[in-house]
Amino acid sequence: MSLQPQGDDLRKAVKWIADMLQDKVDMPVMKLIEKASLKFDLKPNDQEFLIRTYIKK
Repeated sequence: MSLQPQGDDLRKAVKWIADMLQDKVDMPVMKLIEKASLKFDLKPNDQEFLIRTYIKK
């Protein structure tokens, strides 16, 4: 069972971050999460989902 992000903007943010990491962008993951949050106008709960997904592994 895998957790799927709810909402179109959150799914776009997850894909954007994954693409950035795949392209080996020289930026800390937390900075990517901050940029994605602004770019996709994410709610605090969505931002927390990204943090749990990418940082608290």
